[in-house]
Amino acid sequence: MSEQNSQQKATLPQAKDLSVEEQAALTSGTNPWSIGSVPEKGLPNYTITDGPHGLRKAQNLEGMDVDAAVPATCFPPAAGMSSSWNPDLIKKTGEAMGEECIQEQVAVILGPGVNIKRNPLGGRCFEFWSEDPYLAGHEAVGEVEGIQSKGIGTSLKHFAANNQETDRLRINARISERAMREIYLPAFEHIIKTAQPWTVMCSYNRVNGEYSSQNHWLLTDVLRKEWGFKGIVMSDWGAVHDRAAALNAGLNLEMPPTKTDDKVVHAVRDGQIKPEQLEDMAQGMIDLVTKARPAMEKGAAGYRYDIDEHDEVAREAAREAMVLLKNEDGLLPVKPGTKLAVIGEFARTPRYQGAGSSLINPNKLTSFLDALKERGVDAQFAPGFTLDGSEQTQALTDEAVSAAKGADTVLLFLGLPAEAESEGFDRTTLDIPAKQVEVLKAVATANKNVVVILSNGSVVSMPWQGEAKSIIETWLLGQAGGAATADVVFGDVNPSGKLAQTIINNLDDDPSMMNWPGEEGHVDYGEGVFVGYRYYDTFHKPVVYPFGYGMSYTTFEISDVHAQKSGPQSARVTARVTNTGSLPGAEVVQLYVAPPACKVARPVHELKAFKKVFLEPGASEEVTFDLDSRAFAYWSEQFEGWKVEGGSYGIEVGSSSRDIAQIVDVDVDDDGKRMKLTEWSTYGEWADDPVGSQALNTVLPELEKKYGHPIIPDSQLIVMFLRSAPLSGMSMLLSAEIAQDLYTRTMEEYEKIRG
Repeated sequence: MSEQNSQQKATLPQAKDLSVEEQAALTSGTNPWSIGSVPEKGLPNYTITDGPHGLRKAQNLEGMDVDAAVPATCFPPAAGMSSSWNPDLIKKTGEAMGEECIQEQVAVILGPGVNIKRNPLGGRCFEFWSEDPYLAGHEAVGEVEGIQSKGIGTSLKHFAANNQETDRLRINARISERAMREIYLPAFEHIIKTAQPWTVMCSYNRVNGEYSSQNHWLLTDVLRKEWGFKGIVMSDWGAVHDRAAALNAGLNLEMPPTKTDDKVVHAVRDGQIKPEQLEDMAQGMIDLVTKARPAMEKGAAGYRYDIDEHDEVAREAAREAMVLLKNEDGLLPVKPGTKLAVIGEFARTPRYQGAGSSLINPNKLTSFLDALKERGVDAQFAPGFTLDGSEQTQALTDEAVSAAKGADTVLLFLGLPAEAESEGFDRTTLDIPAKQVEVLKAVATANKNVVVILSNGSVVSMPWQGEAKSIIETWLLGQAGGAATADVVFGDVNPSGKLAQTIINNLDDDPSMMNWPGEEGHVDYGEGVFVGYRYYDTFHKPVVYPFGYGMSYTTFEISDVHAQKSGPQSARVTARVTNTGSLPGAEVVQLYVAPPACKVARPVHELKAFKKVFLEPGASEEVTFDLDSRAFAYWSEQFEGWKVEGGSYGIEVGSSSRDIAQIVDVDVDDDGKRMKLTEWSTYGEWADDPVGSQALNTVLPELEKKYGHPIIPDSQLIVMFLRSAPLSGMSMLLSAEIAQDLYTRTMEEYEKIRG
């Protein structure tokens, strides 16, 4: 068999050796979960299937039933994993996912999804990483590296601007190029340049009028030519509207198949698709098969992963996903001998993942009550409320209050039921169900020592936070979440999670609400680059807990921050972090860059580096960050590229976007980029430009000599008007003859100087 496989590899055809019909077949799936194939030429229909936080392989590959999946490890979804701020841990979960793909002979797992959490109501926020593109890219890259280290492909998705579920199949996202480049594309860009995912999945929506599946600017100009992407682009399921247009734009694979290969063949013969374009797209599919073949053969030979080992990885990931938001009087960790009441149906029926295409069939599942039983901890349980939409009953409330009265500490499990958030629809409120708040208030009246443990895929409002002494945001923790929560609650593990998404109480404080979720088939991204903390911090909006925030059972100090210029537009930053408390723990050192006054509106600061450091009590470590020019740049639509303005930049190092320990400055050189001046450039732009001002300084004395008086009147008001006037339009305040002379001579001198 091995000899036969080797022979197949040696004789694997290239796209140029295939007929147009065979090339077309490779660019569409053979069933809902398999790539295109030409079996008679030795090209198999390998399976590709969902992620992104575990393997969701359909038991029936010919159907679209997302509920019937083979058992697999359910790792924490991105909403939780992102709070770990630990790329190494994320890579470890990716390695485990890759091993499960080998066993199930899945060539590509569909994930990670790195779309930005533009609005906290987004129904798929649980599947995405952050409101910040730097964090999203630098965390999710670990998943790509981990999976692909096992010879399994990933599919970075959804490219691009898939930031809402409402009307997601056709909504036209109207976004400035600056916002695209600074917010919605950088996570994709970093992962592609760093890890070369085998595939990229295009989104359903339109971007500035063009469906992503047939958007040549996205799929070819930016993705392949600019970023150097070497893999294949596949569609989201049902995202292709015109196969010829999609192939021309750079889409290799339509999923699921629409049985329209004949249309592709006719399009080639009619000249709508160039033969070399189809050949190139088909060759990408052959290259994918070649890369996946070793792992698929390993799976076919009987490889099996260790279920218990992977469950332990899921538990480790869940521990670091939790964020301790509040801990008055050191209520946590729970002390030995504490009499506990556990209230809330989530403790018995955990909400551990989001709904939709990513729904994993876990091979194990541990609730918090299961974890207590395993630990031999006796606690009185009361469900408190139901997880459906039924009204609260007095009996459930009374039972919860009774349990609380007899306890030293109450662990109250609250959150969003599965029906509140899912792929396919957006939320309509930030609030948790009113009946849960009602139970919290009743329980807090009976017992002041309340710990709220939250389960939710995106942020929830917390007007009730004063009712609880401690709050743990667990997000969605995957199959081992119950055991991991017990690890943190009882102090076996020190919480170290940090928020990847700002928590607010009032939706009116979010700038995207002005254009959410759009109207008449389009949505305007009117907030531009001011997304999440970039807006809240710049405009001093109140937040409940800021981006990057998270407490620990120990304490840390960040000190000795130094920044040294390492190049014209680069710097090296060092800082020291010390565990000043009595327990081992981890701190995330976060670096934000604060720009000087610039020619464009910029956020007050932006995350540009981070590092998670684990320290014993009293231990200290120096961390180093190297900032390149992108750390200081903004996207200039005028220059159609990245622009660094010279000046003094603030280097802010701290433990959240609003907990800055120390600020130092570093001087950065201007990159020297200058726009070519034209007749439509204003007089002010000419005067401020080094070459333009040189031309003016030569021409103005000549004209003053010619006309016998100053050309530019000695009037501040007139100069103000002139500075805003195009060089060719200064006759508004100068005589027509002088204005024309000034324009003609200045343009001539400018071209002469520029050579």
